[in-house]
This record gives sequence, C-alpha cells and structure tokens, in this order.
Amino acid sequence: MKSYDVALREDGFTLSLGGRELIRHDAAAPALYLGRGAEKIAMFRGNFDIRDRVSQRVALRLEKREGDTLYFSHPDLRGGLTLHIEERDGLVHMETKTADERFNRLWLRLRAEKDEHVTGGGEQFSALDLRGRVYPIWTREQGVGRNKLTEITRLADASDGGGGDYHTTFFPQPGFISSRMYFAHLMNYEYAELDFEDADFHELGVWTANAHFVFGTGESYAALTDRLGALLGRQPMLPDWAMKGLWLGVQGGTERATSLEKRCRDHGVDLSAVWIQDWEGKRVTSFGKRLQWDWRWNPEMYPGLDRVIREDDIAWMGYINPYLVEGGQLFREAAEKRYFVRRADGSDYLFDFGEFDCGVVDLTMPEAFAWYKNVIRENLIGLGFRGWMADFGEYLPADAVCCGGSGLSLHNEWPALWAKCNREAVEESGKLGECVFFMRAGAAGSQGSATLIWAGDQCVDWSDDDGLPSVVTAALTLGMSGFGLHCSDAGGYTTLFDLKRDEELLERWLEFACFTPVMRTHEGNRPDSNVQLYDNERTLAAAARWSRIHTALLPYLRACVRENAEHSAPVMRPLFWAAPEAKEAWQRERYSYLLGGDVLVCPVVEPNCTQRAVWLPEGEWVHLWSGERYHGGAHDVPAPMGRPPVFYRAESAYRELFRDIARM
Repeated sequence: MKSYDVALREDGFTLSLGGRELIRHDAAAPALYLGRGAEKIAMFRGNFDIRDRVSQRVALRLEKREGDTLYFSHPDLRGGLTLHIEERDGLVHMETKTADERFNRLWLRLRAEKDEHVTGGGEQFSALDLRGRVYPIWTREQGVGRNKLTEITRLADASDGGGGDYHTTFFPQPGFISSRMYFAHLMNYEYAELDFEDADFHELGVWTANAHFVFGTGESYAALTDRLGALLGRQPMLPDWAMKGLWLGVQGGTERATSLEKRCRDHGVDLSAVWIQDWEGKRVTSFGKRLQWDWRWNPEMYPGLDRVIREDDIAWMGYINPYLVEGGQLFREAAEKRYFVRRADGSDYLFDFGEFDCGVVDLTMPEAFAWYKNVIRENLIGLGFRGWMADFGEYLPADAVCCGGSGLSLHNEWPALWAKCNREAVEESGKLGECVFFMRAGAAGSQGSATLIWAGDQCVDWSDDDGLPSVVTAALTLGMSGFGLHCSDAGGYTTLFDLKRDEELLERWLEFACFTPVMRTHEGNRPDSNVQLYDNERTLAAAARWSRIHTALLPYLRACVRENAEHSAPVMRPLFWAAPEAKEAWQRERYSYLLGGDVLVCPVVEPNCTQRAVWLPEGEWVHLWSGERYHGGAHDVPAPMGRPPVFYRAESAYRELFRDIARM
C-alpha cells in the first residue's frame, strides 16, 4: 500500500502523505511555477554577493495524469513539464523534467499551517524555528557578526564584505523537518532557497527546472531523523579517545606544544589529544596567524614531531584543506599535472585567501581526487596523526570550470566531495573508527562521509548570531538535518575589531563544551589577544575539572553516539524532541538541549549570569549539582560559575554515573 495519495481536482491535484496534505495545486492557488532567471555572483575570500534577475515566472497548468506521472503546460513552455511520483524505501520521490532549456528556475509550494514550526536547513546559527524568513542555500563563509544591525558586522562589511547575515553558513542544506511530522528535502545541489515567510505555504526554489524532491513522514522526530539518515547517510562511531577529556589546540612548534601539553597535564587537565594546526608551518597576515598551505611536515618548526607522536600516550592531530598555496611544493606538482580547477580560458583558477593566492584541487577529476587522497594518507596519517581539521570547502567560484561541470552547478556539492576525499583516505588506510577528521563546511551527503562537524569561526563574545549562544542553535539545527555529531572552538575563534576572549567567556564555553560529543579548544586567530586555558591557575583548574567530567561521561556519551550512528538520533537534541506538543519547547528554549535521552543542558550564554530561567519537559528531573528534584515546567535555577543548569531524568539507567559526576 502506498504511503502517499495523489487526487485529481477539477483544475489541479493534491498530494497527501500519511494523511497530511502537502501539496494542493489549482488555478486559484498554484503550487508549481517555472521561471527564467539570470544570476550574477561575485566572491571575495569566501563571501558571496548573489543577485538574481528573474525575467519571467509562470504558474503551470495541469493537463492530465497517467499513473503517477502528471503533465503540466504553459503557453510559453515548449514540450511541457512532467512530474513523476514514486515510493522508494518508504520515502516519496517527486521529480520534475522539461526539455525546454530556456526555463532555469522552479518553485514548489507546500501547504503550511498557522502554528506549524520548521527546523533544519543545515547548520543555521540564528534561529531554531525557521518560520518567517528566507534561507538561501549556498555554502560560504559564515561571516563576522552575522547581523546587519550590529557594529561588528558593519565593521567586517566595511573591511572586506565579510560581515555575513542571519542565513550565511558553512553547511546549508535544502530541506527541513516540520512539526507536522514530515520532512522535505531537495536532492539538487544548484543554488536554492527555503522560503518560510508566508503563513500559508513553504516555498522551495531552485535554479533548475529539473528538480528532485524527497518527502518522508514519521510518528516522532526520532523516526523522521532516522529516515533522513537512511537517505543522506550516517556518521560512524567516534573512537573512545575522541570522546574523553579535552583536545588541546596549540601551535608554535614542538617545544611550545609539548611544554603546554605538560603544563596542562601537570595541573590535572585530562588531555586526549593535542591539535597542532600549524604542523606544516605558518605565515602572519593582517588577519592574524595563518598557516602555510603546503601540506607537508615542517621539521624546522616541529623538529622530532614524528618521534613525539609515536611516543606520546595521547593522540596528536593536524590540519589540511583542499587548497594549495602558490609557490609550494604540492602547488607546483598539482599545476604540472593540471589538477586545479580552471578559468574559462583554460588557465588555473587562483584566487586570494587573504594576502596569499591558492589553487583549488579539482575534486571532480578522478586523477586529482586520488592524488589528494594520497596526500592525506601519506602526509597526515603516515606521520601518525589520529585526526585533523579538514577545513574550508566553501570557496569554489561559480565561474570555475571543473572536470565534472561548472562551478555554479558544483559549488554546493564541493564540501561533500571534500568530506568523501578525507573519508576514503581514512578507510583505505584501515583507520576508520580510529581516526577522526572534523569539518566546518558541509552539504547533503556529508552525513555519510564526515566523522565530525565543528561550528566554524565564532566571535570571542556572547552575541546571539555569532558568539557562544549561536553554537547551541547550530548544533540543534544540524542535528535535525541528519548530522548529529557537533563541537566548537571552546572560547571562540574570531578576534577582530577589539574583540578579546576573557576568562568568563572561556570558562562558560568550557562548561558547555563538556556536555557535547567532543571537547576541544582553539587559541584563536590572534592568540596573544585572548585568555587561554593554560594562562593561569583559575583557567587551568576549570579546564581540569570539566575535562575530567567529560571523561566520566564517556559511557553515556558512547551510548548517545551509537544511537546516532545506528539511527541518526543527534547527540544534541532540541527540547521538542521529548515534548513535541509543547509550545515552550519551540518558543522559549533555543539555548537549551537534550544530551541524548536522559540529560538536559541549559548552558549559560550571557555574561554576569548567576540565575537561569529554564523549561523542563514533563517528568521528574534531578538537578545534577544539588540533587534537588524538579518537575516539568518553568523554573528559575541557580547558575553560578562552574554549576550551569544541568538535569538528568530521575529514572535514568545512568543515574549512579551522574551522582558520581556531581561530586567532582
């Protein structure tokens, strides 16, 4: 029996899934439109100015139905358009096709209800419920500040156009989950838009007339993300070492890295890894300390690194991205082999990454893909790294010429190809389940390749759109988009325009990071301007305590990560996961979340806070630090430094573990 129903109307049709009417198309209120448009896209250092001039938009008329194929027409459309519907693996696939190449825009409207909520859209930093706004689907730099009303964004825009906006993100995805218990996903990688501005419909637009939509239903959010994971892929289990203690982000050479490792361990910090992003050397620009993008061990800066990695009892981690700096050894080899994406005139496409130029390895060229995969196998895994940051992936220019097509058509897919390159390098080295690479950029399909996502380059501040609070929202929206393993730079990264990380922000971020799958730090782009965890006795004591608590959580975290690996249940979940009918779960608690099924975390996301308003789903909850019992509903809870509001279910099978943690 089909899970969907197509019913003809007098001048249109309806499509229903599991009793939910999703599409109603008729002459009075069309749901399907075609159009013609001409885009202009300019890029500067990963920031994009996208302009689209739509010269024609027409509503299509239903002509006939033959089985599960619908035929549409318009006087200006040559040959018409077909819409074919079929069920595969419990999901409903809907594909549109036309031979008229003059039409290159398509819009589909889905029925909306007044009180309906939608979430997902990939990794969105500024809203958990996406209703009321338009979300362009185009991977790019997240931007500095990400709010056009703030001074930090104005300054970034004035500097290099890099201020961003509420929708700019490294990992956009053309799909969403609705509180009506269905999901919609667009399989295309062309530029798209999710438009939730209208109260009566959701509109999905895409820059092609040949589109592929997928819909799924479920009786719970767990069922929906499970089906979404079956479509897009699932993340593997993280190794135990990755979920224990803290990954220490340091740089500056062998002597500095090992001495800071020792300082932290001498003060009781439970380290599971040392992450050195500058293992290949560094360069200094006006932005701050940058890296030498020629992915080979720099023995002058890191003498004896191979021995240190081999002899240490914790993991060492490195860094790589898909770009090669002009003049480097790998750049020269790639240029000689013609492995870079090109301009229309056939020359290598080099562009500015911030006071230095780079080439983009063509990941759609089989020979280039295999060559770069071998760079990862030999230069990182071969050196002994057990993980690395697989950075960037957003910078493919729209006018680039690639082996597999145009930059315009491939831009959004590029991060997924970059993830696939890293994943295959790990698998072919026999290290899956042991090595962890973490990425900031993503696309639909990254779910089945990347092992971990981190939130990117937040400001070292408390701002809703680009500081500590934004990371909570990012983790939740990404989890509802099928990627359930998320972490962040504890303390933030971007240190510009007089922003500086202070002790309070660092300690509150460490508190939050403890209750995420992976706890890790970054010195930031200007380390000397920021408080670091190894700076003084107070910050070291905080890092020591939270790292030990994170290690103690390992049995529980392991179970949460396994649930994500098997069923795409994100480790960090919105409160409506447990309370789908509660309005408060959507409206009040963007900055609280469930860690697995049994723990509820309300991180402190504003300065000078000693009391936190929280909302708990129905049931009996135990305050982790005091043991006091709370019932579902709204409460004001003490939130002193070192005691953020955290609760666990009174009946949890892990309650003895949580009681032990409360005494740490």
